[in-house]
Amino acid sequence: MMRLHGRALRLTIIVDDTDTWQHKPLFTEIVHRAHAFGLAGATVFRGVEGFGETSVVHTTRLLSMADDLPTAVVIVDEEDRIRAFMSQLEELPVSGLITVQEVEVVHYKGRETAAP
Repeated sequence: MMRLHGRALRLTIIVDDTDTWQHKPLFTEIVHRAHAFGLAGATVFRGVEGFGETSVVHTTRLLSMADDLPTAVVIVDEEDRIRAFMSQLEELPVSGLITVQEVEVVHYKGRETAAP
């Protein structure tokens, strides 16, 4: 069972929901790499509106184009594990924003898995 408590890092990778890697969503590839790397967890948040470097606002509102919406992959784990994982992102076509923030984990307890 994984436990995480105290000082940690939050890695946030913001991509467009239409970005792909080998014919699948880029955010899916990032989550699967985080899982394979053994990180504590990853969550994908889909934005409903946003803009970035191009200053073009993308939105899900009616009568607007609902493509290239911001999608954030958020991963929290110990600093050394996050820093080591970041090399996994180098070969991916991430054209969005990647940030790292120090956070304090006040509660995290992984689920217990049944023994085989």
